[in-house]
Amino acid sequence: MDLKRLGKTNIEVPCIGMGTWEMCGGLSPDYTYDKEAIRALRRGIELGMYLIDTAEMYGAGHAEEVVGEAIKPFRREEVFIVSKVLPENLHYKDLIRAAEKSIKRLKTDYMDLYLIHAPNPQIPLRETMEAMEKLVELNLIRFIGISNFDVIQTKEAMSYLSKNDIVVNQVMYSLLVRDIERDLLPFCNEQKITIMAHTPIAKGELAKNEFLKEIGKEYNKTAIQVALTWLIAKENVIAIPKAIRLDHLEENAGAIEWRLSKEDIERISSYFAHFELG
Repeated sequence: MDLKRLGKTNIEVPCIGMGTWEMCGGLSPDYTYDKEAIRALRRGIELGMYLIDTAEMYGAGHAEEVVGEAIKPFRREEVFIVSKVLPENLHYKDLIRAAEKSIKRLKTDYMDLYLIHAPNPQIPLRETMEAMEKLVELNLIRFIGISNFDVIQTKEAMSYLSKNDIVVNQVMYSLLVRDIERDLLPFCNEQKITIMAHTPIAKGELAKNEFLKEIGKEYNKTAIQVALTWLIAKENVIAIPKAIRLDHLEENAGAIEWRLSKEDIERISSYFAHFELG
């Protein structure tokens, strides 16, 4: 498994992890596919995709419960758990409480990385970041991150941290959504903040792209694998595709440990250039 450094830390994480949005329900719990989800997550860990991204919003907390069940056969240090706090829970006490509840649902003692799911202009960001640092101090989380923050919001969040760094900004990024290349990606590269790309295969839409299929044939890879490999070829980017079917999961894992040629990376970038600025 190819690993990448997480932000400014000395920790390395898989360049492709696993997302869980809509795996166990959207904004409310859905128990229908719990067994399949647990099986998929366990298989993904075995394949080296041991970074798992979830959130208290996903399935109203049920996704965290499923992740907690999925990681049971593994030693805690064998997985890297990411979760996110809802924007309405960003007041100091609410955030501490939310983190404690997430940890309980995950059936663990701590989260490796905790993200603010999205900015909330109604709650002072300084208060939120102070609570995030308190969680580190309490050993409830190891690292602090953000999600869906633009450059200005990221700078503001950074300014309120006194002892810790922001190590991740999780945003939508794929060949079909490239607007972060305008300013956010260069800024995060400069600041050594890892970009965690969610929806990296555009909800499966890229699987149907004939151009990517043709390039894939040259490498004996699928369009999805080409799209993911293009993404993680960027030094500071990791991807978290979701897959509940084992064949899709293994397809995602097959995007690792091979490389597109520099010429093909440029060909792909050029072909999808009109998506660069959104």
